[in-house]
Amino acid sequence: QVQLVESGGGLVQAGGSLRLSCVVSGRTFDNYSLAWFRQSPEKEREFISAISKNRDNTYYADSVKGRFTISRDNIKNTVFLQMNSLKPEDTAVYYCAGREGLASAKISEYASWGQGIHVTVSS
Repeated sequence: QVQLVESGGGLVQAGGSLRLSCVVSGRTFDNYSLAWFRQSPEKEREFISAISKNRDNTYYADSVKGRFTISRDNIKNTVFLQMNSLKPEDTAVYYCAGREGLASAKISEYASWGQGIHVTVSS
């Protein structure tokens, strides 16, 4: 059973930065592609970013491209999401997700999920 635990969320002013972390345990981290999704009360869960197993490929939603950066540390079994130039519309619960296979933007292709962490961006 794989477990994913997010941390690093909180309240930040618009224009500020946060760094989310997600520690993965219970499976061989190197075999997992990892992604971040988010969900706000008014919207369905949406794809934010993904990174391949070997870190060679990263993917971003248009809404965060140029502001967010995904990375992973295969020694610490951790995936990160560096969020810069935050906007009020980035306010949401952010979820870390993992799958054994290629990185994907599709929610349905991820079997393992964290519990989510709140990010609030004030204007």
